[in-house]
Formats: sequence, structure tokens, C-alpha cells
Amino acid sequence: MKKLNDYLTVGRAASYLGVSRDTLRRWDAAGKLKARRHPVTGFRLYLSRELDAILAGASKPEAKTRARPRRQLIDR
Repeated sequence: MKKLNDYLTVGRAASYLGVSRDTLRRWDAAGKLKARRHPVTGFRLYLSRELDAILAGASKPEAKTRARPRRQLIDR
């Protein structure tokens, strides 16, 4: 059973991830992040280990994409 201490409020989760509260709410609506609800107040709560997983995924290097060639400047 998870403890209430395992969860962060919207404000603390946003600060932890370095995003705005509205961003967390949009991610919740889009299904990118799952919020639970506090049993008494109904406020959104985010499981700290899921936030850690998001941060770990953000730190992984992206797959290499084909670099666009640089444009050469033409002297006129």
C-alpha cells in the first residue's frame, strides 16, 4: 500500500519537474501523466516515482535525426 508521502501535489510536482502547474494538468488530460485524487480533498496527486521516470526519460539522448545541411552564405 502506498503512503500519502509517496505523492506530490500539483504545485510541488510542477516545481520538481521544472514545468508549470498548467502543463501538468494538460499532460494529465492528454494521458501523458496520470494524476490520482486525494481521498478527502479531491486534489490531484502525482506519484513521485512516476515523476522520477519522466525525468529519467528526459535525460536519455534522443535518437539521432538526420541533420539538415547548413546554408552557405553568398557574398554579394
